[in-house]
Amino acid sequence: MGIVIGAHKTRNRVFLAPMSGITDEPFRILAHRFGAGLVVSEMVASNALVQARPDMVRRATGAGRISPFVLQLAGREPEWMARGAELAQRIGADIIDINMGCPAREVAGKLSGSALMRDLEHACKLIEATVQASSVPVTLKMRLGWDFDCLNAPELASRAEQLGVSMVTVHGRTRNQFYKGTADWQAIKAVRQAISIPLIANGDGTSIEDVRAMLEASGADGVMIGRGAYGRPWWPGVLADQLDPGSGIAEPGIPEQVKVVSEQFQRIVDHYGEQKGVRIARKHVGWALERWRDKGLLDAPAHGSWRGKLLKFELAVDVEAGLRELADQLCQAAKGMIAA
Repeated sequence: MGIVIGAHKTRNRVFLAPMSGITDEPFRILAHRFGAGLVVSEMVASNALVQARPDMVRRATGAGRISPFVLQLAGREPEWMARGAELAQRIGADIIDINMGCPAREVAGKLSGSALMRDLEHACKLIEATVQASSVPVTLKMRLGWDFDCLNAPELASRAEQLGVSMVTVHGRTRNQFYKGTADWQAIKAVRQAISIPLIANGDGTSIEDVRAMLEASGADGVMIGRGAYGRPWWPGVLADQLDPGSGIAEPGIPEQVKVVSEQFQRIVDHYGEQKGVRIARKHVGWALERWRDKGLLDAPAHGSWRGKLLKFELAVDVEAGLRELADQLCQAAKGMIAA
């Protein structure tokens, strides 16, 4: 039960949300392999991409390894958005997503991201420039609005559809909420009533119960999973299969989970180089440890011990050896839980 985006149809309706500093190529490759309906790049600044700034070029990789390859652009000037869209297509983007939802101060403070929801006329100029420069589908990600006095997502979504946008994703918070409180899935329904193109709901979904509730409350066609995928890139595919059996994957067993975390670690090291990669990978390893603790496979002392060990290593070979040792302990714990 996929979602049609221009010439593309997703394999299911549970997507991996774009997250800066998280959904790099290593994460997206694994989430894609394990059944996510769609994966979206980290936010790429359009002007910095055109100017070939190394960090933005690195964020824009994945063509040929992920299909469809979705690249998310952010910016403030129509010219840069158009040029960024043209370059994105040259490097293999199958779909271009426009970021009008990032709440970070360093983004919104430069009048980009969610700050654009305070100026819909300018936001529409950016959308129009991007669509006109693109021969591939263009999608849009936003929030409910800037604050509770400016809940203008339905108007922006409607105008975006008229300008040629193929899909809209709405995070159920305002910009001023950042990630505080809870996402208001019911409020997304006003966007559903304003557009006929596919709508994706985002915010706080972690379990299949959440996914079903998000779809029911919002009237959306699909969902995006963000923080719920921390430490487990297989999770969107698992939720997809639970929502629509046969469209994703069954949850991997513990040995496979450890293999995936180990592979993600190695991919990160390859992607960034050892010194930087080992440090970037720490948060992903840390989140995986938290998941295994929450499953009861690690008690609090063991979790603390492994976290203190794995997240302090400076050499990749030491982390890899530690993960192999941890795998044995987790498998024994899993067997004990089954026997009990």
